[in-house]
Amino acid sequence: MQGEVHHPVFARFFDRLSRCVDDVGPRRDQLLAGLTGRVLEIGAGNGISFSHYPTSVTEVIAVEPEPYLRAKARAAAQTAPVRVNVQAGVAGELPFPDESFDAAVACLVLCSVPDQPTALGELRRVLKAGAQLRFLEHVRAPTAAKARSQALVDRSRIWPGLFGGCHCARDTVTAIQAAGLRIDLLERFDLGPSVILTNPHVLGYAVR
Repeated sequence: MQGEVHHPVFARFFDRLSRCVDDVGPRRDQLLAGLTGRVLEIGAGNGISFSHYPTSVTEVIAVEPEPYLRAKARAAAQTAPVRVNVQAGVAGELPFPDESFDAAVACLVLCSVPDQPTALGELRRVLKAGAQLRFLEHVRAPTAAKARSQALVDRSRIWPGLFGGCHCARDTVTAIQAAGLRIDLLERFDLGPSVILTNPHVLGYAVR
């Protein structure tokens, strides 16, 4: 099926883990606070963010390419506080017209898209002028030693193969700016023990 990506083992692992431990939970409220109108969420996973959307949002179009997670997201949409329409699709080829969304959300997904610049270009394309991309992502570490370790496991293909295409060493903030989006808010924080390669995170708002 077009717009599908299959990671059956990782999908089940992610679904079970996120239901037991969601360290990102409080940050999801911050990520989505104040959103209004029609919102696009890419890589919605099992729909874990749906319950955090404010009722000022009129509709969420949630794109998820992994079929197991998409089915879980459709179940989560039934109890969301806002209307959610879950669709198959990939971030690098969004099936929506130009300037058709009031906001877009990327939460722990820009690490795993195959082509980050293309995905960000697509997000910019479908956002209305002045609309925001809200993002919460793990990113390249600021320390050289840890950044080298991240790059090493990315090149080995072991980490991406185990974790649904995840890449630890991406400089996502720079990539967002290179896509023509202006960052108006950016917070950096660590999530989890420092020995974890994916513990450096960012949360931000970027404007088209």
